[in-house]
Amino acid sequence: MCRNIKTLRPPFAEGVTDADIRAAALQYVRKVSGFQRPAAHNAEAFEQAVDAVEAATAQLLSSLRVRGAPAR
Repeated sequence: MCRNIKTLRPPFAEGVTDADIRAAALQYVRKVSGFQRPAAHNAEAFEQAVDAVEAATAQLLSSLRVRGAPAR
């Protein structure tokens, strides 16, 4: 579905930053909503969705235990 979102967990990615997580969340919301940039009347809902996906992604990555990789 979202071919431009890269895998953010080890061993596929090392040194993932908050900016990497935000970019992935933004790409996901763009794909799901169909908007590259939402109209002004949708901007708040769009940003709230990006924030929620970013938080969920950070939580997921911090909770994953990958064999042979240090915890984030």
